[in-house]
Amino acid sequence: MTTTPEHDERMAKLTFASVYPHYITKVESKGRTKAELLEVIEWLTGYNENQLQQLIDEKATFETFFASAKLNPNANLITGVICGYRIEDIQTPLTRQARYLDKLVDELAKGRKMEKIMREG
Repeated sequence: MTTTPEHDERMAKLTFASVYPHYITKVESKGRTKAELLEVIEWLTGYNENQLQQLIDEKATFETFFASAKLNPNANLITGVICGYRIEDIQTPLTRQARYLDKLVDELAKGRKMEKIMREG
């Protein structure tokens, strides 16, 4: 399933601040911690907790969020289906990056080991 231009536009305009609390709720409800979530986000984007808070305070869109991120070189190893889309088939880089983040949060919530989530060895 490929994304539509409308879907890609919605992803670009979505604010990280509007989604982040849902990420926290999802992982904490499954017994994981906010610290683990921050670790996963930092692995993917390079943002530390202070930088994330600044992006939240600025109400940065995903477009802005990923434009200044230093995406992990192993991010392309994130594959599979999330929200009905096969990540490796998504053509729009921004939408693919947002789905990388969704997939990592999902894996964390499902109890996957951190070294597997962060594509180590």
